[in-house]
Amino acid sequence: MTEETPGFEEKPDVPSGATPEDAEPKADSAAAAEESAPAGDANQTAALVAQLDQARKALDERTADLQRLQAEFQNYRRRVERDRIAVKEIAVANLLTELLPVLDDIGRAREHGELVGGFKSVAESLETVAAKMGLQQFGKEGEPFDPTIHEALMHSYAPDVTETTCVAILQPGYRIGERTIRPARVAVAEPQPGAQAVKADEAEAGDDKESGGPDEG
Repeated sequence: MTEETPGFEEKPDVPSGATPEDAEPKADSAAAAEESAPAGDANQTAALVAQLDQARKALDERTADLQRLQAEFQNYRRRVERDRIAVKEIAVANLLTELLPVLDDIGRAREHGELVGGFKSVAESLETVAAKMGLQQFGKEGEPFDPTIHEALMHSYAPDVTETTCVAILQPGYRIGERTIRPARVAVAEPQPGAQAVKADEAEAGDDKESGGPDEG
């Protein structure tokens, strides 16, 4: 058995060339690192939040740009489609306008009973094709005169009309949809001057007869 020498205490091992005081700064640096760690994490979190906000802002800007481009593209498509339809309508109207004299000749031949044989078949085929392309004929005797669709070539007075009326269709009008490509050329008649006053007097006289005449004093 070994006997412990009284008066001596065991000390921790100290590396050669180092004094016991050298071990104390290590403990101090570890404590400082532990204190600085939370501050470093906070700075890193703040940097990440800033980067996230910047990314969100950039995403919002790109989304707005994309929506604006999409709206511009849709407007462009609608404009192109509208222009395409307008060009088509103008081309059809120009073609049918050139055919109107031929259709007038067909109408006159039909009125005189000359639309017979092969000429009749060709004429009816042409009228069918023109109708399929949207050509519509208008203008009838007895309808009120409308300066927006009628062109008056002759004028007269008539006692049996109450307003300016188309009494003869000299040349029918044609339209495509709502667009008039030629007004109907007509002869119009207006009410006979003074006819309205005469009719009013006659109406009053008729009322007096029905009521037994004027009262006598």
